[in-house]
Amino acid sequence: MHAADSHDLIRVRGARENNLQGIDLDIPKRRLTVFTGVSGSGKSSLVFGTIAAESQRLINETYSTFVQGFMPNLARPDYDYLEGITPAIVVDQERLGANARSTVGTVTDANAMLRVLFSRLGTPRIGPPTAFSFNVPERKASGVMTTAKGAGQKTVVRDVVYHGGMCAQCEGRGTVSDLDLREIVDEDKSLAEGAIKVPGYTADGWMVKAFIESGFYDASKPVREFTEKERHDFLYREPVKVKAGGINVTYEGLIPKIRKSMFSKDPESLQPHIKAFVERAAVFAECPACGGTRLNDAARSSRIRGASIADVCAMQITDAAEWVRGIDDPGVAPLVANLTHLLESFTGIGLGYLSLDRPSGSLSGGEAQRTKMIRHLGSALTDVTYVFDEPTVGLHPHDIERMNRLLTDLRDKGNTVLVVEHKPETITIADHVVDLGPGAGRAGGAVCFEGTLAGLRASGTLTGRHLGHRASLKDSVRTPTGAVEVRGADLHNLQNVDVDVPLGVLCVVTGVAGSGKSSLIHGALPASADVVSVDQSAIKGSRRSNPATYTGLLEPIRKAFAKANGVKPALFSSNSEGACPTCNGNGMVFTELGFMETVSTPCEDCGGKRFQASVLGLRLGGLNIAEVLDLSAAEARAFFSDGEAKTPAAAAILGRFEDVGLGYLTLGQPLNTLSGGERQRLRLATHMGEKGGVYVLDEPTSGLHLADVDNLLSLLDRLVDSGKSVIVIEHHQAVMAHSDWIIDLGPGAGHDGGRVVFEGTPAQLVAARSTLTGKHLAAYVGA
Repeated sequence: MHAADSHDLIRVRGARENNLQGIDLDIPKRRLTVFTGVSGSGKSSLVFGTIAAESQRLINETYSTFVQGFMPNLARPDYDYLEGITPAIVVDQERLGANARSTVGTVTDANAMLRVLFSRLGTPRIGPPTAFSFNVPERKASGVMTTAKGAGQKTVVRDVVYHGGMCAQCEGRGTVSDLDLREIVDEDKSLAEGAIKVPGYTADGWMVKAFIESGFYDASKPVREFTEKERHDFLYREPVKVKAGGINVTYEGLIPKIRKSMFSKDPESLQPHIKAFVERAAVFAECPACGGTRLNDAARSSRIRGASIADVCAMQITDAAEWVRGIDDPGVAPLVANLTHLLESFTGIGLGYLSLDRPSGSLSGGEAQRTKMIRHLGSALTDVTYVFDEPTVGLHPHDIERMNRLLTDLRDKGNTVLVVEHKPETITIADHVVDLGPGAGRAGGAVCFEGTLAGLRASGTLTGRHLGHRASLKDSVRTPTGAVEVRGADLHNLQNVDVDVPLGVLCVVTGVAGSGKSSLIHGALPASADVVSVDQSAIKGSRRSNPATYTGLLEPIRKAFAKANGVKPALFSSNSEGACPTCNGNGMVFTELGFMETVSTPCEDCGGKRFQASVLGLRLGGLNIAEVLDLSAAEARAFFSDGEAKTPAAAAILGRFEDVGLGYLTLGQPLNTLSGGERQRLRLATHMGEKGGVYVLDEPTSGLHLADVDNLLSLLDRLVDSGKSVIVIEHHQAVMAHSDWIIDLGPGAGHDGGRVVFEGTPAQLVAARSTLTGKHLAAYVGA
């Protein structure tokens, strides 16, 4: 054997990133290795935070120092020795950028290919590829043009056109911003009666005085009765001086006034009640000039096979692929072949129901991850390391088989595939399994098992014991107390759906990805205070944000410390008066070293505790504020439940942490270090304190270990038994089996879905086996 062939292992020694406890591990190359363990056990810290991060850091170091100056500085992970790593390609669940100009077509280069295709074959011919781009405006130029050389030739040009396809009215966004006047003004009331619904604009307040005393209209008559001029003066008048309350003040129409004071600011910087108003009142309407296509008239006029580029981008991708296959022109044959392969890749990965004009920011985490996979499917690269973060998230059991084939195909091309996963269907295809634990947080970070699947089953670890575990159908189901009647639902791909969503029970809405589940539930349920929706949108948070700040837990803790010590609550915030002045409450000091990586070191003055020394001397129940923030949620609940530190408000919030399986989380742990599953459950814990009667949960099993699914089912039962209605959009068979009622959508995705193919109890679905879901659920429960 050649010496080069002996390097067949990735060797990790002394990995200590986050909660890892000095892990030593050998991972086989050119094999599929699945990393399992409870949420928070250290899987991501090992795979993403150590192996992938170090691979990317070492690759960056091969560039010149000049180039490195333009690249992000990556810190060296905490380990003793790492050998045998290959270039890593990370395919994670981070949402694709929510840039208003970014679509599925732009992030996958499908739009770029279509623009070239239409510039060659489209009739009428309107210009180069840029003439079909909604990111390039059409420009005209007149004046003197000079060639590059100093004494170059000068040319006078008049009205030279630089072609672009951008719609001028919406600037290529497809939508125009507008305000919903119904949320701003109650037209049945007069100004004196409080017609203005904007926060702070009370009828007897000084902000409304200028409106009432302006003299431009009768403030005692309903706004609905205003003349056209009075209405314009009230809503849109330019700034003008008027007398109000005996003094000169500037009068301005209500709309421009609130646009400047509220709608032009970052929503995250607004007070909660004002932010809620802004989100209610700000609406985006389809651009009337381009019909939402983002393109100008010229770009929409050029056609191939009867379709414009806007028409093709609006098609379901399976239909767009069929359209492309019908183009028979030798001059563009290579382009057509590449575009066909790209569009067929969408179908192969289970995303054929999308359209190319779908905003990329609207994709779920699972959809975003699969979209990123597309560029790697036909790659000629081999001997690289592909790193996946729960690639089965958002997938129906039927689609998981397809995903498994894609993972094994990547391995069979000679690549190392590392997968963080909880689903047994994917664990079972592994060549090698690494099980981390035994618990989460401080109780995790160790290798409990490594070896084959058979070895895992016999290992006795938490994962091994639950690998064959199956939830069973319930002996009896609850009786609904009512129903939300949905009639004629046609949002997105829904096909005039009529269905009754039962209340007072655990109702699961399921179906293949893209079948219309979210469209039905989020689009049909009334947006009211009675509905609490816990979706998969990302939690915004910097390294200053932590579970205590996000859930509101820090507020009662600060007040308890302040009361016990006779000082102001602001002293116990690392973002306020109590912050260490040296590190500004960060706990770390960051040193920029020019072209070298930034070095972070614990602050010497506060020792990384983030607070001033005088604040750390103030105690509650024997602990200072930094020591409390270093407690786990379970430890903190015991601390605040009894004795001198007894704080019922804090204990109640901490109880919800444990209810959702986050008792191991440290109160002061930065939010940006939490896994996707942890973030979603943290959001659920926050919402559990609200008074809504209907809870809508979007795939709450995301990121949950097999052993934690039972805990989730118990939590859902407690919510229903306390009088709540729980509606869960879910693919996990354990949740389906445990439900009282199932609504199954399908039969396929996109325009092949959007219909209710079954509604009834889980037992009826299993007995019928009439849908894909029914067949998989029957196999799961062993029926």
